[in-house]
Amino acid sequence: MSFLFYLVGAPGSGKRTVGKELSALTGAALLDNHLFNDPVFTAFGVDGVSPVPPELFDLAEEVRQVGLRALRLSPPARSHILTNYLSRVEDGEEVVAELRALARERGAAFVPVWLECPLPELEARMGQPERRERLKLRDPLILRGLMERGGVMEAPADALVLDTSCLEPHKAARRIVAFAAGVAGAGMLANPA
Repeated sequence: MSFLFYLVGAPGSGKRTVGKELSALTGAALLDNHLFNDPVFTAFGVDGVSPVPPELFDLAEEVRQVGLRALRLSPPARSHILTNYLSRVEDGEEVVAELRALARERGAAFVPVWLECPLPELEARMGQPERRERLKLRDPLILRGLMERGGVMEAPADALVLDTSCLEPHKAARRIVAFAAGVAGAGMLANPA
């Protein structure tokens, strides 16, 4: 059985870091949100400190849709990991529903995972060197404003919720794998062959 892992969390919560560990454990392809954002962000000159014009996110969504089309064409046995930040003020439920439907189309188990991390820890992580290299948000004040305005969308009832402030990435990945095994088992029981 293949899997569609969906890691959601605030900027700095460790989505890509945990995703890399999960990819190493499972062989799933990691399609982190910056894979889709960076071509647009690089062309514009996003620096991770200045605000990003909303139009750029619209363009990045177009790139994301192309990536999802390619995912649909991939071999059925191939598993994938997607990452994202969904705020409470966006249409996050629609994004989750879109990915659930995509997993169903592929016969894959959908594994939603919400990564939580307290704001002071998120702010401290903004200075990590990798954030500059990956054109990620690096300004703690912008992060604070983002969290105050929209926070993170509430996790769906079937999601695994992990606190990445006190959980090492490789341990988080192992918990996700164990959770996914339960999701796959429940799916097989619900859809006997």
